[in-house]
Amino acid sequence: MDLVLKLREVRRMRGLSQKDVARLSGVGEKTISSFETGERVGSMKLAQLKRLLEVYGMSESEFFGGSVEKEIAPWELDEEQMALTRLLDDLRHIPKQAKRNLLAKFQLMAEAVGDAHEVKERRGPSYVRDSAEEWQMLTSRN
Repeated sequence: MDLVLKLREVRRMRGLSQKDVARLSGVGEKTISSFETGERVGSMKLAQLKRLLEVYGMSESEFFGGSVEKEIAPWELDEEQMALTRLLDDLRHIPKQAKRNLLAKFQLMAEAVGDAHEVKERRGPSYVRDSAEEWQMLTSRN
């Protein structure tokens, strides 16, 4: 989904006018209009986008993640994208250590599948182990 559509639809979903957003964000009303029509979206500064997202009550990861598309146009996501979006949304809400453990185990599973399918180009493992005990937990095939 393109940035122009996302900006406009998120504002509309929040029930805000361009004038409201301009007042709350400090970004000019004409500037917001030019972003939403695509005229000047290429010249948008990161600071401006952050101020707009703050008014909309969203983080950059929420805006660029699949959750916005799911809200605006769920029919554009295929089943696999929707499942991945749900999984990522769920991961954001679990404790950090549990998240690290899950990601490490997922990495091991992905490597095993890659080995089974003889994937030639693979990068090294990206997970981190804090202790020998954690390494033992991750490498044991329980």
